[in-house]
Amino acid sequence: MAPNASEFSLFSAALGLAPPWEVVSVDFDPDAKQIDLEVGFARGARFACPACGAADQPVHDSRRRSWQHLHFFEHRAYIHAPVPRVRCGSCGKTTQVAVPWARPGSGFTELFEAMVVTLCAQMPVQVVARHLGVGDDALWRILHHYVDAARAQEDFSEVTTVGVDETAARRGHHYISIFHDLERRRVLYACPGRDQHTVARFAEDLRAHGGEPEAVTAACIDMSKAYIAGVSRYLPAAAVTFDGFHVIQLANAAVDQVRRAEVRERPILKHTRWVWLKDGWRWTARQLQDFHTLSRTQLKTARAWRLKDALRELYAQAPPREIAEAELQRWYSWARRCRLAPFKRLALTIKAHWDGILNAFDSRLNNGGVEALNGRIQAAKARTRGYRTVRNLITMTYLIGGKLTQLPSSPYTTTSRVAAA
Repeated sequence: MAPNASEFSLFSAALGLAPPWEVVSVDFDPDAKQIDLEVGFARGARFACPACGAADQPVHDSRRRSWQHLHFFEHRAYIHAPVPRVRCGSCGKTTQVAVPWARPGSGFTELFEAMVVTLCAQMPVQVVARHLGVGDDALWRILHHYVDAARAQEDFSEVTTVGVDETAARRGHHYISIFHDLERRRVLYACPGRDQHTVARFAEDLRAHGGEPEAVTAACIDMSKAYIAGVSRYLPAAAVTFDGFHVIQLANAAVDQVRRAEVRERPILKHTRWVWLKDGWRWTARQLQDFHTLSRTQLKTARAWRLKDALRELYAQAPPREIAEAELQRWYSWARRCRLAPFKRLALTIKAHWDGILNAFDSRLNNGGVEALNGRIQAAKARTRGYRTVRNLITMTYLIGGKLTQLPSSPYTTTSRVAAA
């Protein structure tokens, strides 16, 4: 039985249509699992001119368009409508009217696109595309539009502390640099590369969002010469803090160098790499047993581990700067006398970056949140076998970590007090 006029008005209300727009027919194809809603406008309707805003302009002609909408139960739903053009008597232009359910140029309704943004923030884009029955390129275009529009409205005027790190964009030496607001734990900016010019581009973007590079008083970075030079030049008031995570990372690398050299003479060290590189609380029962056995031997690797662990313990205790400097000086003297070449080199590296390392005990800044986001990005890349383009990776970085406040909300989010309770 065909729907009656009251049922059409129900569909119009469900779509949020207001005069002169209304649902004029509904067609359901159970075999194709598709529902098609025909929307029209009342005869003689007049529209405002999209070019100049003049009201009550007559329709010149129309062109039929279609948009994919949210599913109706398990069925795909499409809206079809003749989109009018008006001939304006004020400005003389003939312009197409914007429909209230979709943005210009899109083949999807705004509610459908809001759902895409919501799902892609939690799931791989390819998975979302498969479930919705659309190509992933179309979904990336949606994400680019809404993420770019949301970022344009962000306010960075209160940014004073930033964290900088890179993450791999694809195999080979291809990276993006990510700049974080460490106070609000959000991504501020991401761009290709990891040289000092990335800091220049960040400073430009910061100004574009109401921030001032001169207002940045602290920057937490690794010991990259490029980042050090970029911060010094483009964030002139920022005190550099070298993140403790990267200091321990360098110590772990030194331990592994010692182990690799020693394993040739001491086969007992084979298959024990993670015994020395993991924190103790993360050891498995087997690794704990191996550590207790090996640590009692006269292994160079055991001495290297004790040096690394002393450094890690200093960061874990996080004493005031004065105490930290005294403890670090003792560690430096120990490392220089240890007869382990990788740690003697590490000691010189730490001495060369002394003030920046000690600044961490003053500012208490670290890039832990930065590293956590990098892990989420790399995990998402692994699930989807990469984002194909650097732009896609940067867009997803903003979507996951930008805490963007102007993204469309989920079409299924309720605002009722009953549901909230």
